[in-house]
Amino acid sequence: MKVVIVVNAYIRSVSHISQAERIAFELRKAGADCEIVKNINLAKIIKGKAENKQFDKCVFLDKDKASARLLEKSGKNVINSAYSVEVCDDKMLTHIALCDCGINMPDTYYAPLCYYADAEIGDGFIGEIGAGLGFPLVAKMCYGSLGAGVYLIKDSDGLKRFEEKHKLQPHFFQKFVGKGGEDIRVIVIGGKYVCAMKRTNPDDFRSNIGLGGHGENFEADNALINLCERVAKILKLDYCGIDILTDDEGNRYVCEVNSNAFFAEAEKVCKVNIAKKFADMVIAK
Repeated sequence: MKVVIVVNAYIRSVSHISQAERIAFELRKAGADCEIVKNINLAKIIKGKAENKQFDKCVFLDKDKASARLLEKSGKNVINSAYSVEVCDDKMLTHIALCDCGINMPDTYYAPLCYYADAEIGDGFIGEIGAGLGFPLVAKMCYGSLGAGVYLIKDSDGLKRFEEKHKLQPHFFQKFVGKGGEDIRVIVIGGKYVCAMKRTNPDDFRSNIGLGGHGENFEADNALINLCERVAKILKLDYCGIDILTDDEGNRYVCEVNSNAFFAEAEKVCKVNIAKKFADMVIAK
């Protein structure tokens, strides 16, 4: 079996590279012929037809949705699928896909797309968001990883300044849940719960490991396991990391879903070989 692991053409992150290498190592141990490749010219359109290099399966560790769709168009089995990559890459699309499915999520207001740099931001819009979500609230760019593009807005003046600065970029606003700097990262592979890690960051309202957060093993109960397996099923994910927030009353909220979630910290603190479980899923799929 020939498996390619696709990474971005301009990859720089050590974490991205090490994740690909971990999965490749476990695939080779399982007997697969495995190669890590960049997405340049992996799939292209020639004379109106999608073509690609020869391999059996593709582990897609990128967010280039066009590349993923070209690979699928040429008949390849892409893990995760192009649909799942696209719907998780855009955080607002994730929220839309999960709404009306009985999934608890923070209250959300979408900022309408703006085409004009000189457009005036109305006080009515600012007032509606403030009244609906309260302060502080969270502003999120639709695209971003590792905590980038996520901001804490403390008052209406700050909200208006943010909207003036970012009105030409797709973004949205959410209710601030919990006390900040804390969440639960849940790993799901092949539709089944694998492990959960509590992430804590005393110096930032974002709990990301790359921003100074640290992880510890978390014993998930059946309610959390069922919630995360259901989210993965709705979004048709082969592999994902789901971030869960908890409010002061113990209610849980799906915050974000990551189709290419890093697992190095979870492997370490949960004592689970996530890369092997990933490789086993790829071979079995």
